Amino acid sequence: MRVYFRYALKETLSNLWRNRMMTIAAVLTVAVSLSLVGAALLLKQSAAQASAQWQQGTRVTIWMEPTASSSEVSTIQTQLANLPIVKSCVFYSQAQDYQEAKSLLQPNEFDVLKVANMPSSFRCVPTVPANAFTVESTFLPQPGVLTVTAPEQQIREMNKAIRVVQIVFLALAGVLLLSATVLILNTIRMAIFSRRREVSVMKLVGATNWFIRIPYITEGFIQGLMGSVVAMLAVTALHTWYPLHNEFQLDTSALVGTNIVVLVVGVVIGSVGSAIAIHRFLDV
Repeated sequence: MRVYFRYALKETLSNLWRNRMMTIAAVLTVAVSLSLVGAALLLKQSAAQASAQWQQGTRVTIWMEPTASSSEVSTIQTQLANLPIVKSCVFYSQAQDYQEAKSLLQPNEFDVLKVANMPSSFRCVPTVPANAFTVESTFLPQPGVLTVTAPEQQIREMNKAIRVVQIVFLALAGVLLLSATVLILNTIRMAIFSRRREVSVMKLVGATNWFIRIPYITEGFIQGLMGSVVAMLAVTALHTWYPLHNEFQLDTSALVGTNIVVLVVGVVIGSVGSAIAIHRFLDV
């Protein structure tokens, strides 16, 4: 067994050197293809992270009647505290809303307002933007509630845009992965096709299929590994040097996860591609 592994390693390294131009072609194909796949995966994660941060800014405001009693305000506050779809709420008294209106309105408009005529309000952040509609329908009929406001149109447009962006990047990554697989398989197949005669000779002198197959699978593994390492460096460079706005910037864990996917895909495609490519030349 030890002698066999030594032979397989020696034959693999010998094949890589003798056919170095095809080896370089296979490594570059893996590197370019998986760099595009990794970049698409990073962009998808960036879009998902940005959407999560944008969602945190969604706010629902429950306006109380100026004449609402303290018990009615307390009831609404208790219900909000026990509602799981609401992340946080801040209560604004009539005086606070009066001061806010003073900073927003023109003097001639503000002069007609009085503190007693101002509604108090609860400014709430839902766990996800879509929950704003539930909060609105839940509290609008409650006693003492004047109205409930939420950026409904903006929420719908934002959710739609987020879904479209994530689907586009996911589809792009899938298409690039499929293209990478086809390119890598064809490159490996061409490399083995150029050596079909030596495979036939080994077969004719009595070598078993696995005896012939292992060095080529190992060769594909090494090619996939080398190409993946180059792609990982390219993805890391993209993550490090490409300027992204704050909400799009990813942490190191996202980069590590993407690089692991790139590494595994490259190694698997290299090994499996070699096994598939060599299979057709074993039937002699």
